[in-house]
Amino acid sequence: MGPVIVINRKKIIHKPMQTHICHDCGKKLGKGDKYMPYEAGGKSFVKCEACHQADPVLRNFQEAEVYSRIVGYIRPIKQWNKAKRQEFGDRTTFVPSMAASCDC
Repeated sequence: MGPVIVINRKKIIHKPMQTHICHDCGKKLGKGDKYMPYEAGGKSFVKCEACHQADPVLRNFQEAEVYSRIVGYIRPIKQWNKAKRQEFGDRTTFVPSMAASCDC
């Protein structure tokens, strides 16, 4: 794609054309390619025609913030120091099951 020429009163400005990349497949969309624009969370996304037909819903567009309890406080994990984040990664999640219940 070539640059777009914008003529200002005093000078000619060369601006590169905006390129779009499909949010789902990562395909670089060229001139004449059909795409669907999306606005979410104050950001702009696009999907190519094939990805939009396969799944018209925009997914995975925002990073999820994870909260957990540490030293008595519920805080976002991003705010923890390196050692506490490592400790969080080492934790084991226990899921109670019916086999573990006692018929006492």
